[in-house]
Amino acid sequence: MDKEKFIEWMEQGTVSIPKLLMTHYAKMGLNETELMTLLHIHMALEGGNAFPTPEEISSHMSISTGTCMEVLRGLLQRGFLAIEQHNQASFITERYTLKPLWETLIHSLFKESQQDKQEQQVQLEVNLYTVFEKEFGRPLSPFECETLTMWQDQDHHDPIIIKAALREAVMSGKLNFRYIDRILFEWKKNGIKTIEQARSYGRKFRQHQQPKKSTSEQPVQNPTIPFFNWLEQ
Repeated sequence: MDKEKFIEWMEQGTVSIPKLLMTHYAKMGLNETELMTLLHIHMALEGGNAFPTPEEISSHMSISTGTCMEVLRGLLQRGFLAIEQHNQASFITERYTLKPLWETLIHSLFKESQQDKQEQQVQLEVNLYTVFEKEFGRPLSPFECETLTMWQDQDHHDPIIIKAALREAVMSGKLNFRYIDRILFEWKKNGIKTIEQARSYGRKFRQHQQPKKSTSEQPVQNPTIPFFNWLEQ
């Protein structure tokens, strides 16, 4: 290999391609030919060629000039590519810009993130119904299902907090929706929004509810009851 030629090739530099584009182009609706066309435009812009012709682009690809023109037209129409005009002295020049491509990529990532959050929320709600039916030992009635929905949609209780209130009701031996609703009401009134806050509030509440022992009474030996830390489940 000619040493000087190799050095010349290396001095041409490299083109940085965002990994996110390589992993998300199909989800954005781009095929491989469109992606390579955009990458060649990106390479041309990096090299100082602001408006490469279809002939120049297709010369580096396995498609004809006519096909390249069709691809470019489609990219422009679908909002992946745009042409900007610039005033230079007494004439107007045109150049490609990939800003629409990056904006579409950001929108795609944001949409994907929102979908993931929605799927996680749906899964939490499904698990919540399952937990309630397991604790009650039966399918929930339509009214109870409606109450669960109301707690989330109208009262804006987090499914984790609802589950915590259920466990509190189980510990108290009062497994009914009215008691659970009362727990949620008290927690919301007192600004309880996290598991840690619920743990602290529940501990203080149970201490307050314990009857005071009389000094004249003999201590009664009770069997040890293991403490079920439902907040860590």
